Amino acid sequence: MGKAEHTTGVKGAKAVDRQVAQSAQAASDSPLTIALVVDTAGNEGNGTSNSALQYARELRRQGHVVRLVGIGSPEYPVAQRHIPLVSWVAAKQQMQFAQPDAEMFRKAFQGADVVHVYLPFKYGRAAVRTAHEMGIPATAGFHLQPENVLYSAGPLRYVPGASAFLYWLFDRMLYRHIRHIHTPSHMIAAQLRAHGYRQRLHVISNGYAPRFTPKQQREPGSPSPRPFRIVASGRLASEKDHATLIRAVALSRHAKDIELLICGTGPLQRELRHMAAELLPGRWSIGFHDNAQMPALLRSCDLLVHPSIVDIESLSVLEGMASGLVPVIAKSAQSAAGQFALTDRSLFDARDPVMLAQRIDWWIEHPDELSHWGAVYAEHTHEEYSIESCVHKFVAMEREAIADFDGVL
Repeated sequence: MGKAEHTTGVKGAKAVDRQVAQSAQAASDSPLTIALVVDTAGNEGNGTSNSALQYARELRRQGHVVRLVGIGSPEYPVAQRHIPLVSWVAAKQQMQFAQPDAEMFRKAFQGADVVHVYLPFKYGRAAVRTAHEMGIPATAGFHLQPENVLYSAGPLRYVPGASAFLYWLFDRMLYRHIRHIHTPSHMIAAQLRAHGYRQRLHVISNGYAPRFTPKQQREPGSPSPRPFRIVASGRLASEKDHATLIRAVALSRHAKDIELLICGTGPLQRELRHMAAELLPGRWSIGFHDNAQMPALLRSCDLLVHPSIVDIESLSVLEGMASGLVPVIAKSAQSAAGQFALTDRSLFDARDPVMLAQRIDWWIEHPDELSHWGAVYAEHTHEEYSIESCVHKFVAMEREAIADFDGVL
């Protein structure tokens, strides 16, 4: 080959390489059509549904096509699956189980680039099977911590090996058929590794919605508000341990000046109200608040307490920090929420009302520090956990799953 021919050949090869690179870049930037399969898709009453709906809104804002498939979905609704006793307990925590519907799955998945499943039950397993039969890759999120299930099951949580069995069962039911798993925290990713999960784990926060904006912090030296409003948010269930918070407020030196708000619903609502009525000298409120009301409610408060023992991440803590509240979080080996603490005064030993009361009193008695750290938490949360950045990472995971899919179930 002569020099001219060689040069022409090299130029031609480079042109082809550029075209391939440009095509690959265009493919990586092109909008995806994503089917999100979540049992309860029509409300924001529980954390998993809330996360799915937030992701759906942000995915659409970023230009992607989202098809929500589940109970209450306006376009792809499915029926509720009734499981004796289990459905009754789940309903108290605003959770429902969806009935697998192959016809609806095929309708929703037609032309989709990827299917993402939120929970490891019969419904999600059927969705993955249908997706793979249609030649569509599927990913899944690990949003249900086995320890949460065991706390709802009462004395079963004391059975040796019960937690390990559920990790194994969830893997057998769903995750062994998935190559890419979304884990909301490093804590739960480590748990999966410890229990033998070998899939590609993507640690991506659930993020918080942009409507949670920082409140106006009080000026240094200005009078502290009275009553001092403490807020907690989460299911009224034993693992969330709101009883420790009530006892801590009762032990506080400022108990009469505290207004306690516990936002949520669940099986312990009556018991917690009875305890608050007996122990608290100040004002209190325990019950459900519509999600749309939460941004304004959080901005009206002074301190966020999160006493939960079991948490995969904790969206309520993210929302509180984004609203400019200092969190005081329980340290627990089964909870990832402690990762959000930026100062030791934002942590207390789980189930320790005396230590929590000391933390509450310190923040009440140092209002300038409270204002300073409230602003720090708001800025940090915006930088690290915005729903926009989380969804970018989620889309990158989905593109990776699409690229290495080989059609094997």
